[in-house]
Amino acid sequence: MVTVVAPLGEKALFGGWWRYGRPAGIAALILLLCFLSLYPMVMLLYGSLHSTPPGIPGVFNLDGYAGIATTESLIVLANTIGISLVKTVLALALAVLLAWIVARTDTPGRSVLEILITLPFFIPPILTATAWAMLGNAQVGTINLAWRWLTGGDGTLVDVYSYGGVIWHMMQYSTPFIFLFVVDAFRAMDPSLEESSRMSGATRWQTFWRITFALMLPVTTSAFLLSFIRGIESFESAVFFGTPVGIEVITTTIYHSITQRAQPDYQSATALSFAALALMFLLVMLQNRLLRGRSFTTVTGKGYAPNITRLGWMRWVTFAVCVAFFLASVALPIGQLLLSSFFKFFGFYEADMLTFEHYRNVWENSGFWRAFRNTMLLGFAGATATMALGGIVAYVITRTRWRGRRLIDVLAWLPWMMPGMVLGIGFLWGFAILPHAIPIYGTLWALLLAYIALGTPVAVRVTSAAYQQIATDIEECSRVHGAGWWQTLGRILIALAWPAFAVGWVLIFFGIMRELSASILLYAPGTEVLSVVMLKLWLGGKPEEVSVIGLVMLILVLVFRWAQLRFIKKRISTL
Repeated sequence: MVTVVAPLGEKALFGGWWRYGRPAGIAALILLLCFLSLYPMVMLLYGSLHSTPPGIPGVFNLDGYAGIATTESLIVLANTIGISLVKTVLALALAVLLAWIVARTDTPGRSVLEILITLPFFIPPILTATAWAMLGNAQVGTINLAWRWLTGGDGTLVDVYSYGGVIWHMMQYSTPFIFLFVVDAFRAMDPSLEESSRMSGATRWQTFWRITFALMLPVTTSAFLLSFIRGIESFESAVFFGTPVGIEVITTTIYHSITQRAQPDYQSATALSFAALALMFLLVMLQNRLLRGRSFTTVTGKGYAPNITRLGWMRWVTFAVCVAFFLASVALPIGQLLLSSFFKFFGFYEADMLTFEHYRNVWENSGFWRAFRNTMLLGFAGATATMALGGIVAYVITRTRWRGRRLIDVLAWLPWMMPGMVLGIGFLWGFAILPHAIPIYGTLWALLLAYIALGTPVAVRVTSAAYQQIATDIEECSRVHGAGWWQTLGRILIALAWPAFAVGWVLIFFGIMRELSASILLYAPGTEVLSVVMLKLWLGGKPEEVSVIGLVMLILVLVFRWAQLRFIKKRISTL
């Protein structure tokens, strides 16, 4: 009796709040998402038509778009698309090979190899960019010095300041990104399809190409397009290895237009950003069009185990391939950071050059400690706020039929097609024209809001998948027994989906720690983060101190990655 009356009494008591509170909450959520996603887009259009920098009165014209309709801009566009395309094709081929080795062969140590292959994805790109700039320098790079010592000549083996260097560095992140997509697809594929092909007379290569790869086409297509989009928005690879030799892409052109000119050209930079946004929109639409209606069933209700290929002695070759990727993408850069941090000048590795001076300089650098505190504060606050927002948005999208949920879904997804540099310049305009009573511009709030916007699509995706695995009758039972909406969300859904929340939190924290392109435009003196400090020190000619800070960031990455893996292992063992 009590169980029935309590909810009715609660509904009668709070009926007015429920009637008006829910629409008000939906409206507030829409306004917040509009501010995080739609507002910077509108400001991009506004800034591209405005003749003066943010906050200064001016006139509206089309000079910004006329400025990008030049031969130089076409070369920049061709560089951006060409580099991203080549990088994605090569990364896809390598990722498919590595995923096949890990998921479908008897290569030794596959579980450890999988962890090692995915590790580069979690390391901030600026860390490996600085390392490879010291490893592959044509004159004093460690690889070239070792090559000359071995051969006795004066030739150059590697030069990362080239198109090849830009592509290679981008591949180090694209390969594990695509690998994460395709490795589970290999595991989930019904081996009977491949067995039927072999029994029909097809060779192993024909079976792989016509059956295995064909069935994985939806996954590989999606991974290819996502990686291609991320390649277009890449900043670190081009600014480190392309800019010194005149290779410009969209992101570096935007950055240089604002930061490297006597009079910053905000209008042209914003117009180029809006053009980049339009390009990203077209690519996302292409992705949706290619994948719409395509469903290749590879998992059935029948129990099966993945078909493991016995490689014989070749399993050591595949083992060596996986280890070689780890050595090139992780071990070599880390080794270079360690090496250069202990010598007065990188490239001069002699016993009398050993020193701890760089560690002392970093330890006594107040700017480093301020950036460290800012990074940790923004990482913890940003990841927590983003997951909270993503949890609410995912609930509205997946568990309700409320009006406005489709609009909420679109608004939460929009930042996915905005590169960090583009979002940064949109917020730069947006924060600058806000009333003085809203002091966001030049504060940590500017960085925090940008990080939340960039992380929201990831948070929504992670929590949506977790919610969809929870039966609705559990939630209905909670509501029948008198629990309110917030109680049900916190005590039922979040309590059951907390593993996904924890994993999402760590992923977003990694994303904040590695973010540079938006940070470099939105920071102000006193609000620097570690990635910004590293770039400033590098441009200031202090690569040895950059190495020390890079090692600090690497320790943070390894600690959080270890915690993530330990958590996942513990969670799986209890299922």
